[in-house]
Amino acid sequence: MFDTAIAGSLPKPAWLAETGKLWPQWLGEGQALAQAKLDATLLWIKAQEDAGLDVIGDGEQSRQHFVHGFLERVDGIDFAHKVEMGIRGDRYKAMVPQVVAPLRLRGRVHAVEARFLRAHTKRRIKFTLPGPMTIVDTVADRCYGDRVQMAMAFAELLNQEALALQADGVDVIQFDEPAFNVYLDEAATWGVQALERAAQGLSCKTAVHICYGYGIQANIDWKQSLGQEWRQYERVFPALAASRIDQVSLECIHSHVPPELMALLQGKEVMVGVIDVASDAIETPEEVADTIGRALQFVPRERLIACTNCGLAPMGRAVAEAKLQALAAGAALARERYAQA
Repeated sequence: MFDTAIAGSLPKPAWLAETGKLWPQWLGEGQALAQAKLDATLLWIKAQEDAGLDVIGDGEQSRQHFVHGFLERVDGIDFAHKVEMGIRGDRYKAMVPQVVAPLRLRGRVHAVEARFLRAHTKRRIKFTLPGPMTIVDTVADRCYGDRVQMAMAFAELLNQEALALQADGVDVIQFDEPAFNVYLDEAATWGVQALERAAQGLSCKTAVHICYGYGIQANIDWKQSLGQEWRQYERVFPALAASRIDQVSLECIHSHVPPELMALLQGKEVMVGVIDVASDAIETPEEVADTIGRALQFVPRERLIACTNCGLAPMGRAVAEAKLQALAAGAALARERYAQA
């Protein structure tokens, strides 16, 4: 019961990149930077194992940003002439690259990181990719003129990389779709369709992560505008329940998401967010187990995975390490509590 995993990102060490930032600048270059990325990955593999997590990720240590880490290997994208654009429903402004020609992959994207991760742990591994809708929301279109068409083009490229990651030995491939909580009607239609295209042909576990964003001020302010009940999941969960995606990752602890919405994911494995990424306060094992207990009213225990609400990238390293330990300890306590439930 109650496997444990992170949503995706972990803080970059101070010797690798700027700390406390969602878009950090690298502190090295060339081969030295490439080696530093792998050193940081190894550090976090060990930290996750030491904490007792069941499914291990690379912490996205080789990516400056969870979307752009993929885009850097895609032809047809102009990074030299970025433009300012409102993203996530104009929640914040970002300098984004422009899609200027038909898209295609420039070879493998994450082979080095995935094979390194597989070689350095015997536990199950998860690798994250940005979802098609979220990519579309993070680039400026100067080529396709149609968001759905461009999303499907990105989905095809994601599928190519996902199939290769599966061949690298990845056990779970997760697509990150925070845009699903912003563009609700589109998410339930072409968003899920593009997601399924990205996952087409995979026999490993497939997952989608839908959160309310990193613990940065723009997201915290947005959440405060959503009222006492956050019902965004209600629009997309039925479509995901009917999809071929195996797992759904959602925000739970310290959120205003009604827990009963998890019941809309009947038949799916549910990654329940039991660790808050918008606070430096360290959860106690009891708090984590309590959150799991509330979720058990709506999710069968054999389908519940304990997870973080979102990535931990902007957090301090010591805080993130403590939260990983709380995640594993809380899941262990929940197994004791609910073994006979």
